[in-house]
Amino acid sequence: MSKALALAAILGATALAGCTQGINPTDADRAIIGAGVGATAAHVGGHNVVRGAAIGGAAGALCDDFRLCQ
Repeated sequence: MSKALALAAILGATALAGCTQGINPTDADRAIIGAGVGATAAHVGGHNVVRGAAIGGAAGALCDDFRLCQ
């Protein structure tokens, strides 16, 4: 996976996870959203979908720990 695609997946997951603030999402909620964004970005970019989902899921689950989606 290229660095640009990984960065796009992380930023997309962070942005979408931030949209769920009104419903008080858990880490699992953000991870699911992130995995979906990562898989979609990887598919569109012609890269490994599983790897994209893993990166996006991790970014979604950890975004609040780094205060990116609070």
